[in-house]
Amino acid sequence: MAVPKRVKFSLATLFIQAVFIIIYAIIVDYEDAADPTKSDNDYPTPKYYPMYQDIHVMIFVGFGFLYTFLYRYGYSGAGINILLGAVTIQWTLIVRALFFHELASGVRVKMSLTELINGDFNAATVLISFGALIGKTGPLQLLVMVLLEVILANLNEYIGTEHLKVSDVGGSMFIHTFGAYFGLAVSRALYRESHQSSANLRPGYLSDIFALVGTIFLWCFWPSFNGGLATDDGRLRAIINTLSSLVACVVVTMAISSLLSRRGNIEISHLQNASLAGGVAVGTCANMPIKPWGAMVLGTLAAIVSTTGYKYGSDYLASRFKIHDPAGINNLHGMPGILAACGGAVMAAIATKDNFGDSLYVIFPARTPNIVNGTVYPADRLAFDQGGYQIAALVTTLALAIVGGLLTGLVMRAPIWDAPDDQELYDDRNYWDVSEHGFPPDIATIQTGFTYG
Repeated sequence: MAVPKRVKFSLATLFIQAVFIIIYAIIVDYEDAADPTKSDNDYPTPKYYPMYQDIHVMIFVGFGFLYTFLYRYGYSGAGINILLGAVTIQWTLIVRALFFHELASGVRVKMSLTELINGDFNAATVLISFGALIGKTGPLQLLVMVLLEVILANLNEYIGTEHLKVSDVGGSMFIHTFGAYFGLAVSRALYRESHQSSANLRPGYLSDIFALVGTIFLWCFWPSFNGGLATDDGRLRAIINTLSSLVACVVVTMAISSLLSRRGNIEISHLQNASLAGGVAVGTCANMPIKPWGAMVLGTLAAIVSTTGYKYGSDYLASRFKIHDPAGINNLHGMPGILAACGGAVMAAIATKDNFGDSLYVIFPARTPNIVNGTVYPADRLAFDQGGYQIAALVTTLALAIVGGLLTGLVMRAPIWDAPDDQELYDDRNYWDVSEHGFPPDIATIQTGFTYG
């Protein structure tokens, strides 16, 4: 006897949450500042909480509203966003304990604001991937993706930071590039022709307005995302550089969108998405002294790449490679993420004590000189070497994201995970209690001239 979908979903989510509670009881505790038996009154709240809250709003309000662009998938776009984010945050701390904490020594993992920020960063990775799968996957499939992707994303970050020792303060490689190409690889593995031909695959006037609200939240808070884990003067540079890139990006996006239109009209999807690409493009080098004009150049390039991608690239990927990308994550996160990685590599290759000051050793710890018996020796890694390692991290990210995404997609194809049928694609009624009053009509009704308000 087959288990009904609703029962299977409920049992799976309850089981996952129960396992999380048990694991947290065994290995997780407060950080010392929050522990009443250890607190030394050195509270990190003023330093990190404002940035954390900004990032939290980006994840649950920004991404949530941005993903309501499909006219019959608004509940799911925002609602599944919350579910995936909540699961990811909890799972991230457990997975990071395996890679970044000394569990083997019996030390309990500390729940801190920086770990919560990392939880939101991992949620961003997952939600970027969700953009390539929105409306084409069921909740159970997406839960499977979360559990596998978080492991692979943290493995990638571990390789990049602990072994290659690269800098990526805004996560343009470890978050945006990884999330984009992981999601695209999953989309390729799950591809069906109906994913492109469904009549429900269309935006609406009201749904586009709601999506634009998400864009505005993301646009306003992106400096906190890039500067959340930066320190001291690096944090201030991250805020200034990110804002400089974003303002240039939104101006150029609207100009390019109009230029690419036969009638000179601006496409709302370009403003919703490409205007954010500047935040991605500056992420890797956000805390580096690239100067405001340099950040504006990155924002300009990102706008051109992203807007052109939305105009032509998404259709080309779908028709040529059968990679369907309904939210255009390759244009917003993938290609701008690669641009950011290249920008970071260039800055690393020219970084000296003269142009970076003492920040050189904070941003690139592998460049720190060796001190032996009071004698200072040159660092083992030179500037050009550091640039090469930055590119190596990009290549590793792409390889792990694509291979991991394809394998994850193959797992998600199993019938047990209840993929939506062709007639269920991009439709909230399969997963939500939806009132028919005010719900957008099907395409046949629209073609007869019926309108809804």
